[in-house]
Amino acid sequence: MKIMEIEGERNLSGTIRISGAKNATVALIPAAILTDEEVTICNIPEITDTEALCDILNALKVDVKRASESIIINPEKMENIEIAESFSKKLRASYYFMGALLGKYKKAVMYFPGGCSIGARPIDLHLKGFEALGAKIQNEGNKYIVEAEELKGANIYLDIASVGATINIMLAAVKAKGKTVIDNAAKEPEIVNVATFLNNMGAKITGAGTSTIKIEGVTHLGKCFHEVIPDRIEAGTYVIIGALCGNPLKIDNIIPEHIDSLLSKLEEAGVNLEIGADYVLVQKSEKYKATSIKTAVYPGFPTDLQQPFTVLQTQCNGKSKTTETIWENRFMHIPYLKELGANIEVKNQTATIIGPSKLKGCEVVATDLRAGAAMVAAALTAEGKTTITNVEHILRGYEQIVEKLTNVGAKIRIKEI
Repeated sequence: MKIMEIEGERNLSGTIRISGAKNATVALIPAAILTDEEVTICNIPEITDTEALCDILNALKVDVKRASESIIINPEKMENIEIAESFSKKLRASYYFMGALLGKYKKAVMYFPGGCSIGARPIDLHLKGFEALGAKIQNEGNKYIVEAEELKGANIYLDIASVGATINIMLAAVKAKGKTVIDNAAKEPEIVNVATFLNNMGAKITGAGTSTIKIEGVTHLGKCFHEVIPDRIEAGTYVIIGALCGNPLKIDNIIPEHIDSLLSKLEEAGVNLEIGADYVLVQKSEKYKATSIKTAVYPGFPTDLQQPFTVLQTQCNGKSKTTETIWENRFMHIPYLKELGANIEVKNQTATIIGPSKLKGCEVVATDLRAGAAMVAAALTAEGKTTITNVEHILRGYEQIVEKLTNVGAKIRIKEI
C-alpha cells in the first residue's frame, strides 16, 4: 500500500505543466479499436487508468506501443473476447469498450465497470442508446452481453446529459447504417476531442460540443494522428492550489476557456489571477471573500473540482456554501477536512463552510480521485505533516503529481508501507 506524506505551509513558485486530459484519454483509447489500422495518440498522461486500459487492449490482442507521451495502437490482429471482471472493475471508463466493440463487431461481453464510489453510477442510459440502435442486452449478474444483428441509426434522447453515455453511443453509432441523432447530449470538451478523433479516422460526426450530435454511419475507419486536449480538471486543481500556496504559481499548457466557471468564482473570492492564452498565473492573497458554488454539467461548475474548491472555501472569510447536484457521495472528503480543522456542516447535498480555518496536519484518506486531490490541497495548506492513505485513487488521474509539486517547492513524497 502507498501513502503520501506532505509538509504544509510552504510557498510554491514556478511552473506546472498540465498533462493530457484523463477524461478524454480514457475514451480515446477504446475508440481506437474501431479501426483496423494503426493510430497514434499523443499527449497521453502516464496515469494508472491509462495502464488499466492498455491491459484491456493487450487482453484483446491489440498491439500497443508507448513512446514518450504517445501511444500507438494497432488493432489489426484484435480478437473480440469477453473482457474479464478483473479488468473492468479497475476503472469506470472500461465501459467505453462496450460501445466500441458493439460498433465494430456487433457484440460486446464485459462486466459492470468499477471506478470511484461517489454515488450510484448506473449505465442504463448507455444501454438505452445501444437498444435504440438495434442491440439486445442480456444481464447475467454483473456481466453484460450486448449484441445486434445490425446496428441502425436512431434518434436518441438522453434523460440526463451524461458524458459517458454520449461518448459510448457515439462509439456504437459511427459504423451503424444511416443517421443517428443524440439529443440532450453532454457538451464537455472531452466529447469534442473524441468526436474529432473519430472524424480524423473517417467518421462523420457534427454538433459535438452542442446539445445535439449527428452521426452519419460509415463502413470504414482508417489510420490517423491525434492529440489529447489539456486536462481541465488537473489545471483547475493546480490553480486552486496556487490560490492557497502560490508565490506565484504558473499553470501552463491549458485552455483557460475550459475552466471559465472556476476562474470566475476564484475572481469573485478575490484570488489574484493573470489569465493568458494558454496559462494562468496565480498568487496567494492574504484575505479571501466567502463564495458559493453549485455543481452543474458543462459549462457549469465541474463536480470534479467541487472537492478541491471546498479546501479554498475553508480559507475564505465568512460563510460559503457548496451544493452538489451530480453525485450524491461527493462529500466523503468533508470528514477529513474537519479532522484537519475545517468548520463544515453538510445537509441535503449542501456543505456550509465557515472560514477562515487554521488547518493542522493529521492522517486522512483519499476516498476517491477528486477527494484525494482535495486532501493534497489541504495538506499543502495545513501546518505540519499530513499523511494521506489510499493514494492509488490520486495516481489514477494526476500524472507525476509528486514530481510536479516537488519542482515548485512542495515537500511531498510517496512511501510504500
